Amino acid sequence: MRFPRVAVIGVGLIGGSFALALKAARLAGEVAGAGRGAANLKLALEHGVIDAIAPDAAAAAAGADLVLVAAPVAQFASVFAAIAPALKPGALVTDGGSTKRDVIAAARAALGGKSAQFVPAHPIAGAERSGAAASSADLFRGRRVVLTPLPENRDADVQAVEEAWGACGARVSRMDADEHDAVLAAVSHLPHLLAYALVHEIAGRGNSAQLFGFAAGGFRDFTRIASSHPEMWRDICVANRDRLLEELDRYVEKLRALRPVVAAGDGAALEKLFAEARAARGRWLAGDYE
Repeated sequence: MRFPRVAVIGVGLIGGSFALALKAARLAGEVAGAGRGAANLKLALEHGVIDAIAPDAAAAAAGADLVLVAAPVAQFASVFAAIAPALKPGALVTDGGSTKRDVIAAARAALGGKSAQFVPAHPIAGAERSGAAASSADLFRGRRVVLTPLPENRDADVQAVEEAWGACGARVSRMDADEHDAVLAAVSHLPHLLAYALVHEIAGRGNSAQLFGFAAGGFRDFTRIASSHPEMWRDICVANRDRLLEELDRYVEKLRALRPVVAAGDGAALEKLFAEARAARGRWLAGDYE
């Protein structure tokens, strides 16, 4: 057994799926879970996602060989501070945070010399569902997990964390934390902000009932991610706001450039843009950018 005791702090979609996937790969022995929702933890226990409920993060981490922190990123500082005294020598810590610069800063501040035991990660495998009930052993299969290792990490520890995520079925890659936050701001954080904003704008209109009543596949597809966990995305947008603002400004400029094209009824220009965008998306779906 690679990790006789695993601790999951935050047994939601990511944390619960990590636990189930490690169990399925026979890499985890007992899995202890901790979190803020008693009902969610009870459900996780009943469904076999975890094997024991810990009263708090420190108790879950005590004696653990591997700890996953999968709480909203604003909670990471307090979680790291809580588990720091409980981490045994050789224990590894990884995370599921969608931002990395803030998470790394919080780890170094709270863990001190034990920050070398923390190998940051970001599983790019979210969904609009949340909670332990949404977890699945197959969530990470074929999906990307990005590691942003620290200079103080031992190579063997980074390799062990990479193998753990790989055993979950993920395609693991490595990236610098600054680059990670810039890339994810463009292709993940901005789309969520746009989806929330569009739904909120439509909902605020006097004829919102009529608009929602006639909304169909296009609106549903564009706004699917607006069903995601509000607290989690609040924290992500605040933590990565400098990179997110850069992407938001780029998008606003694109819309400004499109407005006169639409106003002029320039069908040729619109068709050219649509065709180029369609082709780029087609290449992405075909895996040309892997």
